[in-house]
Amino acid sequence: MSKIKLSEDFIRNSVKLALNEDLFPSGDITSNLVENNKIIKLKLISNEDAVIGGLLFAKHAFSLIDKKIKFKIKKKDGSFVKKNSLIALVEGKAQNILIAERVALNYLSHISGIATKTNQFVKLAGKKCKICCTRKTIPNLRVIQKYAVKLGGGTNHRFNLSDEYLIKDNHIASSNIKKLVSLAIKNKKRRKITVEIDNLKQLKQIMGLKFDTILFDNMNINNLKVAVKLTKKYYETEASGNVTIKKVKSIAATGVDRISVGSITHSVPAVDFKLEI
Repeated sequence: MSKIKLSEDFIRNSVKLALNEDLFPSGDITSNLVENNKIIKLKLISNEDAVIGGLLFAKHAFSLIDKKIKFKIKKKDGSFVKKNSLIALVEGKAQNILIAERVALNYLSHISGIATKTNQFVKLAGKKCKICCTRKTIPNLRVIQKYAVKLGGGTNHRFNLSDEYLIKDNHIASSNIKKLVSLAIKNKKRRKITVEIDNLKQLKQIMGLKFDTILFDNMNINNLKVAVKLTKKYYETEASGNVTIKKVKSIAATGVDRISVGSITHSVPAVDFKLEI
């Protein structure tokens, strides 16, 4: 899989784009009404229990507006905090802090939201089963979202279409499952091969072929148990399809190696933070 790099340059450039989106074309016309020489101190507080993520994004949001703004981090990315916990202290010119405030909070809220929801799934799945993210990410935010998944204890699935072969239902519907798997094996070049199936009939067609992972999609628990028992000695096993907090524990109990969950990136609730003067 492609290595996800979250360098200082990447963070800075991402935040710069976000600030440009907020400030084009005339800047913050409301905060410009505030006397900028006034120095204020603020507390960044979590309004709920959460796994924290995105603190460097928040820090750069303030520093790109004003390098003299102090952003003192009190918790680390990946740490679990209780409601009303102090996350960071911010000090600097009032006008400049107000300009950067929303961009900083947006990054924190979204990244922490993914990390928190991922961690809930991870705890329910147990130590023997991994929780994976998917490509169901917001365009151009995939690196950030997959970073957040890792903070929550999850595992990154393939980053893009070049990373590994993933033969899915529509590939199969457009061709022949055995033919597709055989072609992937022939052209493998050290890439992993995952084959998605949704019934035991498909499983029989590919058993014995040398690939890496079988992805069981939208199978009921009984069929999943049977499928895992048949394949676990030969392939890595994965389950997917409408995986919820209520279902994940029973899915993990089938003995599947990993569970992929699209909702931890595509529809996760944001964590609520506040900056309090």
